[in-house]
Amino acid sequence: MASRNERARRDRAARRQTELEKIRRKYVPGDSFSSGSPPSAPSPASARPPPAARRQDNQIVRHGFPHQPTALAFDPVQKLLAIGTKTGSLRLLGRPGVDIHVRHDGDPAVLQIAFLVNEGALVTACTDDTLNMWNIRQKIPEVVHTLKFQRERTTCISLPLQSKWLYVGTEKGNVHIVNIESFVVSGYIINWNKAIELSRKNHPGPVTCLVDNPVDSNKLLIGFETGLLVLWDLRTKAADVRWQSAEPLRSVCWLSDGKQFMSSHADGSLCTWSVKTPQRPVATQFPHAKTRENGQQEPCKAIQKVSWLSTRAGEPYVIFTGGLGHDTAGRTPSVTVMHGRTTTVLEMEHNVVDFIALVDTPYPSEFQDPYGIVVLLQNDLVVVDLTSPGYPCFENPYPMDLHGSTVTSCTYLADCPGDLVPALYSVGTAKQNRTGFSEKEWPITGGTWGTGGNSYPEVVITGHADGSVKFWDATAVSFQVLYKLKVSRVLERQRRSQDGDTEDQLAVQQVVLCPESRQLAVAGASYVIHFRFSRNEKNAEVPCLEIPIVYETYGDSDRDPPSGDPAVTVRPADTIAGVNGKKAELSLPVRCRSGPIRRPPGFHPELVCITPAVNGEPPGVISSVAVNSAYGLLAYGNESGLVIVDTVQRTCLLNLGTPDLYGPADPYQRAPRSPKQRAEEADLGRSPDSEQINGLCLSPTAGKQGGVGSVSPRGRDVQRSRSQERLDTQQTASRSSSLSSLENISSEAIVCLQFADTFVNKSESSTCPCLLVGTSLGSTLIVQVALPRSADRATQAVSVAPTGSIFRLNGAMQCIALLDCSGARIPAAAETWRDGNKERTRTPSRPTVSSCGSLSEAGGGDGQLLVLVSDKQARVLATPSHSCLCKLQITETSFVVRAEIISLKDSVCLVCYLANGRLNSYSLPSLRPLMEVEFLPLSDLSFQTTKSAIADPMLAIWGQQMFVNEDATQMARTFCISNHGHGLYLCSPSEIQKFTISSEFCTQLQDMVGELFLACDMPELPQQGFLKGLFGGGVRSLDREELFGETSGKASRSVAKLLTGPTAQAEQLQARVSSTGGDVGRARQAMIERGQKLSKLEDRTEQLMADADNFSSTAHQLMMRYKDKKWYQL
Repeated sequence: MASRNERARRDRAARRQTELEKIRRKYVPGDSFSSGSPPSAPSPASARPPPAARRQDNQIVRHGFPHQPTALAFDPVQKLLAIGTKTGSLRLLGRPGVDIHVRHDGDPAVLQIAFLVNEGALVTACTDDTLNMWNIRQKIPEVVHTLKFQRERTTCISLPLQSKWLYVGTEKGNVHIVNIESFVVSGYIINWNKAIELSRKNHPGPVTCLVDNPVDSNKLLIGFETGLLVLWDLRTKAADVRWQSAEPLRSVCWLSDGKQFMSSHADGSLCTWSVKTPQRPVATQFPHAKTRENGQQEPCKAIQKVSWLSTRAGEPYVIFTGGLGHDTAGRTPSVTVMHGRTTTVLEMEHNVVDFIALVDTPYPSEFQDPYGIVVLLQNDLVVVDLTSPGYPCFENPYPMDLHGSTVTSCTYLADCPGDLVPALYSVGTAKQNRTGFSEKEWPITGGTWGTGGNSYPEVVITGHADGSVKFWDATAVSFQVLYKLKVSRVLERQRRSQDGDTEDQLAVQQVVLCPESRQLAVAGASYVIHFRFSRNEKNAEVPCLEIPIVYETYGDSDRDPPSGDPAVTVRPADTIAGVNGKKAELSLPVRCRSGPIRRPPGFHPELVCITPAVNGEPPGVISSVAVNSAYGLLAYGNESGLVIVDTVQRTCLLNLGTPDLYGPADPYQRAPRSPKQRAEEADLGRSPDSEQINGLCLSPTAGKQGGVGSVSPRGRDVQRSRSQERLDTQQTASRSSSLSSLENISSEAIVCLQFADTFVNKSESSTCPCLLVGTSLGSTLIVQVALPRSADRATQAVSVAPTGSIFRLNGAMQCIALLDCSGARIPAAAETWRDGNKERTRTPSRPTVSSCGSLSEAGGGDGQLLVLVSDKQARVLATPSHSCLCKLQITETSFVVRAEIISLKDSVCLVCYLANGRLNSYSLPSLRPLMEVEFLPLSDLSFQTTKSAIADPMLAIWGQQMFVNEDATQMARTFCISNHGHGLYLCSPSEIQKFTISSEFCTQLQDMVGELFLACDMPELPQQGFLKGLFGGGVRSLDREELFGETSGKASRSVAKLLTGPTAQAEQLQARVSSTGGDVGRARQAMIERGQKLSKLEDRTEQLMADADNFSSTAHQLMMRYKDKKWYQL
């Protein structure tokens, strides 16, 4: 009998070895395994794709509010809005769904934007003294021309309607004129010393505003910072009228009749000036000034901008921002609307950057009749309806409330179930009845939507600092909020500590969604909430578990642990011992709300798990969460240990410190609290052998059934892992992974969790439900889960226990996945969502979950491939043999910030984003390099860091890099990579950038992006009356080409330099090619003509030679005829 069993065992081992060899030959061709050493994938340096195969990242679309806006412009005919930012970004907005983002080279701040009305172009002036012409007739706008001023700094620009000459004001007080077609500076210049009076002794300051007279294009109003106003006659090249205000000037605006204009000043005043009254203003008013008891006027803030708009009804609108009193407490930013005798102050939540009045006519000489105001705030975009009573706001259809609370985490799900988006919409946005907004339609309606789209839905989930979770429909290029969830309805904040800690206790750190079962896990720093989706409303109390993550250590390794198994025994909170044997003091960072909670349709809280503070020390931040609907389990961990919770019976199954998960196979020496404890535990250290260093599995239960008994406690004194001393700062900064067993390991965080059906150890021939646990020291441990039968799931307990199997890599773990024998990813078991008490079924992609499954049921008899990825390395192992098939050193000098295993084009690949800014992808399971591109420097995401800068300038650069590396975990929470090669990251505090590495999707992107420019006719200019034209009251035109063209001469080459854009470079190259072709043609023609001339010359030479011969012959005959005759015979 024994020999038969031994023979069967040998047969199974031989079959397994044969299958392993097949897998190796299939995925690693040409490699020999006779030596027994695992093959290595080519290093990135040696296997880098050729330059022809490299390509830059493809940005799809940017969503959110433009960060740090600086400029605003509107095209009244095309109905397009342009917003410039401090970082050089330019956002073009049309109707909802038309949103284009472009960026200037060098990222200079945008000072001002001017549309070429209804011509499909705009001009931007930037802080690097450049003027840029953008072509917006194409789907992705590009810079056509760039003109850089070299001797003067630009301060403002002005482009009259239907003019090709742009006025440019400078810091020196001069005004230059640029042809926008050729982007050449005209020889016509308005010098500041010609604009001022001869008697003026000081400089007027920079030019702050340039405004063309609406009825006489020959008159240009120039405003200087010191308050000087000059009406310049372009034909005579002289100043017609000059005005001097007592206060510095901020802005100027003409009335449509061209006879009056209004200026705003730094003292909060508005001055009205008349062209016929040059001495003093016609009227001066302080709209918000109040008179004090002593009779003096209250000082006011500056009015930054004013608009004076005429109406057919007679009463003009005066719209301005600022001007409120300095001394009044609680004053908020505002926009004031004065119409007739009424003054309305519209208070804003943020500082006003700029505003523009919306009018129907593009002609400044006609009645404007404004119907709205676009107000650009520091953190929002507001559009006010001027035609409705009370001036209500339009409801903003753009996703600009992304940063309503700071984004702390992002989850991106591409190719999720098709019914998920409609379900979220039905319980979220569809049921919102928002009041207080204008009933009229959104006025910005330019552009058209794209014609293409995705065949799969995409969902983005954002977690925020106030404890809110938002679900967004991110399919293709759209981005629309679907549903919002608030953790504050379940938890309540505790009072803040006296040490000044201002971190929000409800901030969301992790969000995990099972799209098939619609189960959601939301984790903060010290809490985890389990949700289930339901379309029904109900009231119920939410159960709460207080689970302190602690473990016991024994100073004497020879002493036996107390009776009972600590691996599966959950100690009540009141039994945890503290210092000197006293009872530990537990305090809750947050509290679960008591009593029944109203649960509207949507995600209902089912269970709350809170990690309390032990003896006053705050708990470690939860670093990883996993939920499995088929198992009915929830797992989470922090820097101290691991917790597994049964979501069906709502009990804690496992609560262990990370060292206890190793059992006797722990390769590290743990740092004790005191020197005495360090001496007592010095003998417990153990050096890892070569197999551990190579990433192979160490299973102390090899040849045995893995069980609970393999884990032994390490000591007696109760302590939390987080209480140990942290790693050296240099180790944290460099993300060093070369930790030896002789170093004292202070903490080991749980950074990666994955539920799966896999093999527990080498001796297993069938798969079991397991939890794969990855740590910050590069270890991957297996926790076995024993599930009862489905009928007894609600009554019988689930048993979990560490198995002792360990896989080790260099660096912190990033992700874990299982592949089948064909290289396809094995999805985790999941239930199919059913509302109410309807029967739930599991997904057909997985076998029915039981305590153990046979190998044939798990995927076909060829075993599984286990993929382990750390921030330094990647390994592919065959299970259950645990042999390493492929290994890859991802980076030597940097580290992986985020790594994901995704599905792309019916295959599986590994995508890694490195701290050096590179984005790499590798095939699976062979780990062959597919793509390596320069993507995004990690420093561009450093706005998420919380560390202060180093004062020492010698250490500033190194210190900033160290801070960035320390906060890489926070950056990784907002950097996502999903299926189909799509990804997104938080590119600014208020914007999300979506990208793709799929070339197939890039070819479809042009069809998905909408059109900005639509060809339409310019509104006709109303005909002026006979009497108005007779008496010279109509609009007077100006031949600017005659004044500013070639007759004005050429500007000095040192004034500005033309830097052509990509389009202009292509056109210039084409012109050069054409010119070169023409030169070659002309040379060829000249050569032909020269050949023809040479032929004619040769013919003429031959003719002359023939004539000479004839003449010689004739002369000879004549000589012979008269040779013998005398002279008298002639």
